[in-house]
Amino acid sequence: MGPRLAAEQFRGRFPHASGYRVTLYGSLAATGRGHLTDKAIEQAFASLPVEIVWKPEETLPFHPNGMRFEALLPDGQTLDPWLVYSLGGGVISGESDSRQIYELQSFAGILERCEQTGQNLWEFVQECEGETIWSYLREIWGVMQATVRCGLEAEGILPGGLGLSRKAWIFHRKASSAAAELRSFELLSAYALAAAEENAAGGRVVTAPTCGSCGILPALLLYLQGAFALSETAILHALATAGLIGNLVKHNASISGAEVGCQGEVGVACAMAAGAGAHLLGGTVRQVEYAAEMGLEHNLGLTCDPVEGLVQIPCIERNAFAAAQALHSAEYANATDGSHRISFDEVVMVMWETGNALPSLYRETASGGLATAFTRSKARPRI
Repeated sequence: MGPRLAAEQFRGRFPHASGYRVTLYGSLAATGRGHLTDKAIEQAFASLPVEIVWKPEETLPFHPNGMRFEALLPDGQTLDPWLVYSLGGGVISGESDSRQIYELQSFAGILERCEQTGQNLWEFVQECEGETIWSYLREIWGVMQATVRCGLEAEGILPGGLGLSRKAWIFHRKASSAAAELRSFELLSAYALAAAEENAAGGRVVTAPTCGSCGILPALLLYLQGAFALSETAILHALATAGLIGNLVKHNASISGAEVGCQGEVGVACAMAAGAGAHLLGGTVRQVEYAAEMGLEHNLGLTCDPVEGLVQIPCIERNAFAAAQALHSAEYANATDGSHRISFDEVVMVMWETGNALPSLYRETASGGLATAFTRSKARPRI
């Protein structure tokens, strides 16, 4: 999403160029084909010629997902090259963000405010964002539901060459006949797999907070809506709560797998879903914070090692297991009074430190971990 947005903005600056050159660096180049980055850029430039240069061995200093855009003239000269970075969740570094929406940038500060005012977290979001936030979140919820519906109905092999079959529809069918103690996991898995498989197939998804972790939050919301007959208003309040949690991580650390590993994607999505779930189950603001803390804490150190750069193995299954973990975190937090020793803010800091300590081969370069294990397994003779 970030590269496509950047390409659209650059084309708007130089609409009369005879062609374009885009150089991708670092993780963006290493997994770009698997993430369909080249296709997204080509679509953004439509019928105009575009040359894509891949430099996975070269990482720019600001962020692993660097891009250089050049507008080409007929005589071969270039116009004002633009260096920009894809920060995760469709955000690019060149976007203007001069307006500060949230004056409080820590969960501790927000908790203190809510305890002083008696507000829920969603009311704090409304205070900061204004009433227009609800029409936006209503649209987000609509897309989430549509994504899951499409994913539940689709069958067959996912594109990319791994020969991975869609499983969401199977889990959904089995959930209807499963014993009560298994039904929750199978439904959660079906919803999470549906959205993650749609992402793998190039379908329309909501970054929550990223494409690779897009199934976790909608899975939990859909499951709880069905289990407790929740209203749309309740779901929107939970979405606002989840968005606040994700925004705190994005501001204070990172949601980019290329920068901090999958703990910044699946881990943050798990925290968002856990907090939203705790709210929907009647939790206090402190219980919501505790649930979010557990959702992220128990994903610390999670590596990003996609097989052949595709957002499929292990990404799709991780969505299903993280959705279940988010539900358990919400239930656990709500069984307590919300008191705990390590705060959400502290876990975010540890996640950032852990991500910086991870070798680059475990940060979305497809050059280590499960990605290389898969390569080795293909090379071994079959018995």
